Amino acid sequence: MLTERQKKILWAIVDEYIISAEPVGSRTVSKKKGVGFSAATVRNEMADLEEMGFLEQPHTSAGRIPSEKGYRFYVDHLLHSYVPKEEDHDVFLLDQAEKLEQEMQRISARLSQLTNYMTMIASPKLVEGHLKHLSIVPITEQIAVSVIVSDKGQVEQHQIVIPEMISSSMIEELVNLLNYRAIGIPLSQLRKQALRQINDDLHHLLYPKPLISTMLEQLFMFEQPEQLFLSGTTRMLEQPEFRDVDKVRSLLDLVEANEQVLQLLEPIEPMFTGVQVRIGSEIAVEGVEGCSVITASFELENDPVGTIGVLGPTRMDYGKVISLIEGFTKSLSNRN
Repeated sequence: MLTERQKKILWAIVDEYIISAEPVGSRTVSKKKGVGFSAATVRNEMADLEEMGFLEQPHTSAGRIPSEKGYRFYVDHLLHSYVPKEEDHDVFLLDQAEKLEQEMQRISARLSQLTNYMTMIASPKLVEGHLKHLSIVPITEQIAVSVIVSDKGQVEQHQIVIPEMISSSMIEELVNLLNYRAIGIPLSQLRKQALRQINDDLHHLLYPKPLISTMLEQLFMFEQPEQLFLSGTTRMLEQPEFRDVDKVRSLLDLVEANEQVLQLLEPIEPMFTGVQVRIGSEIAVEGVEGCSVITASFELENDPVGTIGVLGPTRMDYGKVISLIEGFTKSLSNRN
């Protein structure tokens, strides 16, 4: 466990390194506002912090830089204790009449401008639409193809298995019922709302409700290919950490591989909807060595439907980025 003095010195080193991108010496720390320790005291504590793995010393410098362990401690324990709360940033108000896709494009670009890092936003393509029409086309007695059409003209079709006790006449009535009761429901809400909408009708029709629930789970568990919006790759390349040609090549290769970018946006804990921070080797994606990624999901109709992420060097300004992501996700989630 770090002492209060060690915490303050570690905070000062990380804070200074975020600004300068240069190893931080004891004299610089001792002169930093709010530290209040002599250079000799700071030098001794820096040696202890290095021994504990919170700092590293580049071979060509007498100064220290934070290690991944140091950044992790900084994010988990020092941001709220020592880092001043970020003032409200220029998070523009969203146009409620604007399509979600256009909003995400604008947010990606704006977030990159405000952070000077690479920003990523992913959201399912169908999430914006509402159900316009549904059909189930039997192929065999047990196999059928469902076709879902959104009010945006998008079409989703996939194969479903028909339970043995469900007859073709039951399927036909179910389709008619859904097209009557579920039209206009947001596609992101279909699985949750469809059964509730037709629950009374199924009860009166004496349908085997558990089997109908099983069918509906299949019916609305459709694939939703994700849209991906990227901004700020060139800004990332301007960071001092990317003076190395190999790092530049790795980043450009990453940008061209959507699957890897989507991996960066996958939540650490699927059920957790707050801001998540992965530092350095905590990122299980090749090509982003020496980087950190901060992500958070946003919601529509109380369902998580997309993720905003910022990729930057481990030296990134964590407090500022977290504050901005929280602001933008809140704006998107409050979209009517």
